[in-house]
Amino acid sequence: MPANSYLDHAYLAELRRDLLRFARLQLRDEHPAEDAVQEALTAACSPSSEFSGRSRRKTWVFAILRNKLIDTMRARRRTINASSLEGDADENSVFDRELFDERGHWNDHARPRPWPRPETLVARQQFWALFDGCLNALPEPTVRVFSMRELLDMDIAEICRELDLDANHCSVLLYRARKTRTNARGRT
Repeated sequence: MPANSYLDHAYLAELRRDLLRFARLQLRDEHPAEDAVQEALTAACSPSSEFSGRSRRKTWVFAILRNKLIDTMRARRRTINASSLEGDADENSVFDRELFDERGHWNDHARPRPWPRPETLVARQQFWALFDGCLNALPEPTVRVFSMRELLDMDIAEICRELDLDANHCSVLLYRARKTRTNARGRT
């Protein structure tokens, strides 16, 4: 795709639609999904963006969106309502317990993580055709679990917390998604 593809309004409209569909599926909330897509597109279109051409531009923008979605999901878990701090003798104690353990070290879920390079996350061009086929072939709950696990790289415990599932049901949905994906690959 040429570097000026971002100037093509039809391309941008299609890309935004695909990004928004994926973000809505993951976040289940219109406004944060819109925000994540806008941030991803802004980052991709900024003059300082690091697109190296080792993957398709669409793949690269989806990788940026993936990072935004993971950040949003993690932020949801770390968010503390101000009302929960009321009446607490030490207002920072609830906040501190959420972020740090009793020794003052970061809790695993709150630990700052390095940002991966977007172009290294998804390398194959055929991925998006297969991904769209999977999305269209699976029921929505199965798609959510599959994409959280395989695209957002969340572990089963995180998925279960986010979707309020038990581990067995989550594993069954992943099995069904992979079986459908395998069958779709075999037919093409």
